[in-house]
Amino acid sequence: MRLSLRARLLLLTTGLLLAGLTLISAVVSSQLERYQLDRLDSQLRSFTEIIAQVSPSGPNREQPARPELLDPALDLIGAPYLAYLGPDGSIVGTLRSSRVAAESFPADNELRSLPVDGSARVLQAANQDGRWRAVARPAVGWSGTVIAAAPLAEADATIAKLRTTSLISGAALLVLLTAIGWWALGRGLRPLRRIENTAAAIADGDLTQRVPGLAAPGTEIGHLAASLNTMLGQLEQAFADRAAAETRMRAFLADVSHELRTPLVGIKGSTELYRMGGSDVDEAMGRIDREATRLTVLTQDLLLLAQLDEAPEGQLDCAPMDLRTIANDARHDLRALDPSRPITLTGPQGRAPGPAAVNGDENRLRQVVTNLVGNAIAHTPPGTPVHIRVGTMGDHAVLFIEDDGPGMTEEQAGRVFDRFYRADRARKHSAGAGTGLGLAIARSIARAHGGDLVLHTALGAGASFWLTLPSLGQADVGRVQLGHAGNAE
Repeated sequence: MRLSLRARLLLLTTGLLLAGLTLISAVVSSQLERYQLDRLDSQLRSFTEIIAQVSPSGPNREQPARPELLDPALDLIGAPYLAYLGPDGSIVGTLRSSRVAAESFPADNELRSLPVDGSARVLQAANQDGRWRAVARPAVGWSGTVIAAAPLAEADATIAKLRTTSLISGAALLVLLTAIGWWALGRGLRPLRRIENTAAAIADGDLTQRVPGLAAPGTEIGHLAASLNTMLGQLEQAFADRAAAETRMRAFLADVSHELRTPLVGIKGSTELYRMGGSDVDEAMGRIDREATRLTVLTQDLLLLAQLDEAPEGQLDCAPMDLRTIANDARHDLRALDPSRPITLTGPQGRAPGPAAVNGDENRLRQVVTNLVGNAIAHTPPGTPVHIRVGTMGDHAVLFIEDDGPGMTEEQAGRVFDRFYRADRARKHSAGAGTGLGLAIARSIARAHGGDLVLHTALGAGASFWLTLPSLGQADVGRVQLGHAGNAE
């Protein structure tokens, strides 16, 4: 079973705390033991240095007289046992406390093994029930050795008591800190539980949920919350875009089906009418040809839109050119379609047309302008003035086609580039009506060139279509101007 993050963090910190307490306890007890031994060793060395100057006459291995005087004296100097060794290593005299049993003193062979350089050693008691600290030093003025020994029972008891106290206090401290750590981790991880609840709500489908401001922006939790909110916003937008795309696709398929069905119904109706004898061959073939032509145009427009959506640059054959050539041809087209219309050709600011060199596919750009000219003719009354402006604005070449017609509402202007949209629904299936794809294709072509096609209009204020494309550098502009001069009237 996997532990929670809170439990794992608590186990880690508890383990580190336990290791730290153990290390501190070991170091303290070791230092205390070393201090006690050093203090005892100093006393024993000083005592043996003094006793080494005294002859061992008098005391022997038996208990000396008057222990009530000897015991306090030995306790005072911290050496309840004093031994004199002869040159042959035999014990020639001792002084010892009467409060210590004889079998608890160090064994004779332990005493003989001591080095006589004044270094301290630990000796075992004769009954193996305790330890002694002993120092040996050569006697002065006679051949022998002086040994002073003190029991380590008190030092061992102090160390044992310290370790017991450390163990109990460490365990209590560990329990207390573990409880505090559990509470602190719970508070510290509370923001993560809030994030988890938010994620669960989002998983259930509520994409509007956001992680609340759980901590300061500069903290890790603050950074995490901000990153998650950014990601959630992008996810919500992506789902919304997908839903909108699916809605547009369903509407597009419905429009395509309707547009395809209309000519097909016309073709089928003409054949049925001819079969029943209601029309002659020429009349039936004429209807079928018109509907087939309409069907062909629609399928070609749909194919071009699909190609521009998938690989826009692959549909272009670009070369340096000047938009003034297309603008001049658009003026001739307008005059041919409606000679009653006043047509003007100027620059963007009303002066003479200026250079508008671009790297573009001339046939595709002509298709854009032809569509705009057709819209101006179709959606404005005869005789309505049309203005064509061409030139450069900033680092873009521009071509504007403006009319003084009735204009469009804001709702119509927002949908005019939608596929199959017609502002005049009454003309949807009238003779010569377009497919509703012309402006969508025109904008796709403009964007495939790295530019755009936008509409500025208001109800009763006419319509102005702006075609903007990236302009060429000065060297290319010179070459294009030469070519334009050769084609100008």
